[in-house]
Amino acid sequence: MIGEAGVLIFGPSGSGKSSLALALIAAAEGAGFFARLVGDDRICMECRGGRLIARGHPSIPGKIERRGQGIFEIPFLAEAVVRLVVSLGGGQDAPPPRYPDEAEGHVVLAGVELPFIQLRQDAAVGGLAVAVLADPRLRGKLPRLANAVQSPS
Repeated sequence: MIGEAGVLIFGPSGSGKSSLALALIAAAEGAGFFARLVGDDRICMECRGGRLIARGHPSIPGKIERRGQGIFEIPFLAEAVVRLVVSLGGGQDAPPPRYPDEAEGHVVLAGVELPFIQLRQDAAVGGLAVAVLADPRLRGKLPRLANAVQSPS
């Protein structure tokens, strides 16, 4: 959760979802914004009032794995309205398209259409966090981010 916008990250096991979530939280907080974990690994989703609501699994609230370091507890929120979906996948052999088709810029989850971006999982996680924060569709939900975070070149 960044401000009032939930960011749902998905990808294959080991792709860096938890690392990206931690980097996003750190980058947002470093820029002076409210940011919290909603969940790690197990996310429940439901459509409520035309919005996608994500909730962390009740048996692991506030817990997130740092690969190679173990499981840590961090501040969390019970649920969030998802405003952006990020997919981590591909690498040097299968990079996301340079100029994605506009039709590919959205995904439908639980009947809710949401902005979607695909990122390479082999990129530096700090750079990925800045790229997500700089995405104009997220900035549109959080106007203050437009001034605080610069788009990567």
